[in-house]
Order: sequence, then structure tokens, then C-alpha cells
Amino acid sequence: MEAKEERIRKITRFYYSSKRIQETMLSFSQGREVVPRYFEAFGKRPDSLQYLSDINELVKKGATSFHCSEEIWIDPLKINSEMTIDELKDLRIGYDLIIDIDSKYFDYSKIAAKLMLSTLEESGIKNYNIKFSGSRGWHIIISWKAFPEEFNGKKAKEMFPEWPRTICEFLINKIRPVYNKHISNLEIDFKALKERTNLSKEEISEVVCEICSLPCKKGKIIEFVCSECKTSIKRKDPKITKRKLACINNSCPGKLSINKEEDYYFCEYCNLSSINKKETIENKKTVYTKEAKFDKGYSSDFIEGISGNILAGLDLVLVAPRHLFRMPYSLHEKTALASVVLNKEEIDNFDPVRDADPLRVKIRDFLTQNKPGEATKLLGLALEWKKMQEKTEERLEKKSYDNYSKIDISNVSEEDFPKPIKKLLKGLKEGRKRGLFVLLTFLRSLNFSPEYINEKIREWNKKNDQPLKEGYIKSQIDWHLKQKRKILPPNYNNDNFYRDLNLLDEKPRVKNPIVEVVKKLRRSQSESF
Repeated sequence: MEAKEERIRKITRFYYSSKRIQETMLSFSQGREVVPRYFEAFGKRPDSLQYLSDINELVKKGATSFHCSEEIWIDPLKINSEMTIDELKDLRIGYDLIIDIDSKYFDYSKIAAKLMLSTLEESGIKNYNIKFSGSRGWHIIISWKAFPEEFNGKKAKEMFPEWPRTICEFLINKIRPVYNKHISNLEIDFKALKERTNLSKEEISEVVCEICSLPCKKGKIIEFVCSECKTSIKRKDPKITKRKLACINNSCPGKLSINKEEDYYFCEYCNLSSINKKETIENKKTVYTKEAKFDKGYSSDFIEGISGNILAGLDLVLVAPRHLFRMPYSLHEKTALASVVLNKEEIDNFDPVRDADPLRVKIRDFLTQNKPGEATKLLGLALEWKKMQEKTEERLEKKSYDNYSKIDISNVSEEDFPKPIKKLLKGLKEGRKRGLFVLLTFLRSLNFSPEYINEKIREWNKKNDQPLKEGYIKSQIDWHLKQKRKILPPNYNNDNFYRDLNLLDEKPRVKNPIVEVVKKLRRSQSESF
């Protein structure tokens, strides 16, 4: 046994022997699935805590940390991996909203946590708790009792993980512009960052829309000038070749050369562009661009800054069926720091080594008594935002895949899969749940049969360094197969998936793996005629 492991085991034996720690953890565990972790491996599932002595017994067997479900069950011991989604709904009482803020940079996660709490307060939430995750992030929790039992004719307990995931997406979108601004104002050593992460300043920068707060596309406006008559024209994203363009003045023999370039930004969600619709030139004549078809659609207020999501991503993986999070006051199996509870005012000065020292822990309640219906406003805002988002996404999908329905995708083979998907199918060391999401959405979007998807996902899971539990795999497959609306896989520019999972060996030429498959099929089908 290594010296570090022996030290952590000594700390755990002493720490968990505290009756106060045992009482606090047992109280929080009521109705939850609780699973011990033994350094790298989790214990059997399902499991729960029944008595104070259960904690000591598990520690004697080598448990270093304790993880519990965000879902509250009638009897967690009745859960099994063969249960259908409907059977799990019948067994579920409710679920807490858990917001997981995790970043490679602890100072950035502090910024995100404070912004998230302020946004919750603005949305009507007065009672919440926050705890240190035990490593480099935070867990914010709102009790399931704060949510209405029914909303828009749907029972809250049956809307997991859809509703909590929607709320988390809404909150992240809400804080994004301000988060980016805060990150941009920090003194960042871009040279050191490049050496550490291989990311340049340009790669971690983004511009967000003032309306929807989503990232915008960036392009170039090129001004060409004639060498002879000095006539100038502007073109958006022109294809630059060695061959020079002829002057637009038919009577002039001159050639056009690049005079200057400037960036422009465009939000495909809001149809908003930074290109001015009309531009007055020297002779007072008004020249209209393609963006001038409508009276609206121009803005000079695109927000540019460092992408907090790329540099300090916020994790949504926690919102998933039967997913576990570290219990309050559990130790972290690698750092041996305690997952301590604190308040908003203590975040700035929080020092993990000092304030999460297991030998100096101060016990506080983690679950406050939320008022019934306290989270109704938050839920309503999130669902309305999601509704608008889906409408926009449907419009964009229809536009992006204009010939999608005309392409025969019934005979797609694995040979047609994009390189990142082929690489993913070889298995992962880390990020298996994100990898599972990419595979499921990719295969579903291409109309593969449920039998094929079940077989392929389990084949892939066996190749992972540490396969995901069968219960988790089954619940995710069942959920995706049940969705009426197909969910497209994340775009290639979503670094939380492709870059973090090391799936990109080169810069993609298209935005999404489905687009890549469709384009390949379109070429092959056109060549066959």
C-alpha cells in the first residue's frame, strides 16, 4: 500500500468515527441510494444507510467516501438495473436540484458559484445550500420540496431528468455573458496557458449574443480595392484564391486586391448580425447587404470575452438517472478533504486546505426547509426558455439539414461514421458518460434500430477502461429510445465533449457529426447516378 493511500485510510478511520459526522450523513441519506467508494471503485448497488454503525462498518472494509442519489425513493433497496423508466417513476418520491460547478481552476469556479447563487435569488429562490465538492468545485442544492407537485399538467416526480437538466441549462445560459466578462478581467498568462492546455487566446475567446447569451459565429468581411480605378467593394466570407478578381467596373481593366479585413458576428438563433444593413459611401449612395432584407437584425452590442465555458466549464453530467454525488461531509477519496457546507459570503475566502481540513470540520445542516412552491417561478422561467430554444433549434436544424430527408440514411454503415465517432467507439479512459451521450444521440439520429443501439452501446462499454454500470447504461438507452423528438449529438465546437474526450485529431470541416455523414452519403449517392 502506498504512503498516500495509507495516510488517507488513517484519516478516514478517525474522521468517520465521529458520532456527529455519522448523524449528519445518516440524516441526509434518508430515502436516498447511498454507495461507498473504495478509492477507484464503487461498492455494490443499490445500497443505503440504515444505522450509524453502517458507516463505521463500511470504513473498516476500506470505504473512503460516500456518494448518494439526487433522487428520493420510497425504498432505494428496491431499485434494480432491470427496471423500466415507468417502474423507476413509481418508486421515486422526488428529486433535489443539484447544480454541479466543476472547474480546472478553483478561482473560476468561485466566480461561477456566486453568479449562479445570485441568479437563483433573482428567480425567487431564498433557501438553498452550497457545499465544497471535495476537490475543485461546488454543489448547490435546492430541496425537491421547493418544487410544485404538478406544473403544466405534469407531475414533477415523473419529469426527471428533463426538468432539472433544463433548469441547469437555463441557469448556465443566464450567467454566461457575465461569467465571460469576469474571466476576461482576470490577468491570464496566455503563454503559460498555451503550454499547459495547448489552447491559444483565440481558441478560448468567444462572442455571445446580447439577446440569447449563446455563442455567435465569427466571419470575415473583406474589402477589395481596384488597382486602377480604386473602386472598392466588400464581400462577406469570400473564398480567397491566388486568382485575382476583375474590377466590377466593366470599363476598367484593373484587378481587385485585398485592402482590409474585419471580423463580423452572427447569432443564428436570433438572426442578429453585427453587419450594418446599410452603408453610405462617399457619393451618398446607400449600399444594402444581404442582411438588409428586414428592418431588424442588426446590433453593435455583441459581447466579446474569454469563454468561461471553455476555460472553466460547468458540468451538467450530474443530472442523470441514478447519478450519484458526494454526500455532505463525506471525504474526497483522492484529496482526503471534507465536502463541507458553507454560505455564499464565505466563498471568496474559502481555502480548501484550511477550511475543508477533516480534523477541523464545523457541522452545518445541508438541506434547508424550502417553502412549498418556492421554485415555481424558476421552473416556469426555465421551461419557457427551453421551449423557445427548441423552436429555434428546430428552425436551424431544418435549415442546416435542408436535404436531410432526401438522403437515404437507411444503409449507413460504420464505415461512414466520422473519425471522432470511430475513435470514440474504441473506448474511453475518462468521460464515459459524455461519450455515451454522444453515441446515443448519434445512433438515434441515424435511425439505427433499438436492437443495434443496445448491442453497439454494450460492445463499446466493454472497451472502456472502467465500464459503466449496466443499470446506468440501460436507463440511458431506454430514455433516449423513448424520446419522440430526436436529439442531435453535440456540435464539434462543444469542447466539453470532443476536445475534452480527445476525439479530434484535426479541425472539423463541418459543425456536427450527422452533417458529416449526410454530406458523405450525398456525394456517394450523386456519384452513383
